[in-house]
Amino acid sequence: MSGHSKWATIKRQKAKVDAQRGKTFTKLIRELVTAAREGGGDPGSNIRLRTAIQTARDSNMPKENIDRAIKRGTGELPGVSYESATFEGYAAGGVALLVNTLTDNRNRTSAEIRHLFTRHGGHLGEPGSVAYMFDKKGVIVIEASQASEDRVFEIALESGADDVRAEGGQFEIVCPPDRFEAIRQTFANEKIPCQLAEVSLYPKNTIRLERDGAMKVLKLVNELEDLDDVQNVAANFDIPEEILKTIEGEVGS
Repeated sequence: MSGHSKWATIKRQKAKVDAQRGKTFTKLIRELVTAAREGGGDPGSNIRLRTAIQTARDSNMPKENIDRAIKRGTGELPGVSYESATFEGYAAGGVALLVNTLTDNRNRTSAEIRHLFTRHGGHLGEPGSVAYMFDKKGVIVIEASQASEDRVFEIALESGADDVRAEGGQFEIVCPPDRFEAIRQTFANEKIPCQLAEVSLYPKNTIRLERDGAMKVLKLVNELEDLDDVQNVAANFDIPEEILKTIEGEVGS
């Protein structure tokens, strides 16, 4: 289990708590609206929308909110159109970051992101300067208490996963994006819950951080993710679990 995925799991758990107060609903609604606008309102034929609906359900978003967002995307209800924009840059220590946004004002979003990079000792790069360091992958994380290692490996590999790793009391399954839904559903059918399940940008190689570097990078990642326009942040850091445990509370939003 990489420190990057461990941090992603912590953030996902926190997001579920925040969602109960409506804090993350803005991001979820933007994704639902955009997915429906670009691929249509039928989740059966729109994989992006199907994934967005599942993520919204996982975050306890009411069904009526989901339905309204989809109708805004399809034009059945009035709503704002959002533009996808990706920003590439480097944090302290040379850690590469890809910041994916959905925004109704690209100039505002660009200025906010540039300000945060600069404040935390990083800088934005040119398009393409970071993207090549990542592959699009499905990532599923399962707590070791939920199933035996043999069972998790068996299900994952028979379902088409690329890799399965066991470390720190968790299993990390990495798979091609087109196998993600099938693998997640297989675990659901087996009554094995996932702590994290998403299609995201997965680093080809990672940079190992010690405590000071980890603090700087995670503070930047947290502040970026707090922006309403930012949907997700991909980064190629790896933080030892013992360090991550000591700083988790200090860098939390």
